[in-house]
Amino acid sequence: MALFLTIIWWALWLYTFVLFGRVVIDLVSVFARDWRPTGFVLVLSNLVYRLTDPPLRILGRYIPPLRLGAVALDMGFLVLFFGVSIAQWIIQRILIAL
Repeated sequence: MALFLTIIWWALWLYTFVLFGRVVIDLVSVFARDWRPTGFVLVLSNLVYRLTDPPLRILGRYIPPLRLGAVALDMGFLVLFFGVSIAQWIIQRILIAL
């Protein structure tokens, strides 16, 4: 049981870095509009989008973006990030209790 929970915790930890990668790629594409990834960065960005798009699309159906004038903040990303963080915390507490 402890091994299984440890593997899940590490997977969530890695997914947190994938989410940070998504933030970096999105920020670069916002500030450098003509930037197009090539080579290894293209493969990496496709992997990041492939891993983060399905849960963000599901959350986007139910959680509308927060509108601040002309800017819309994607609240689904924040919910996903906090959900992963809370799941990690719960698993860590279970592992400590074992």
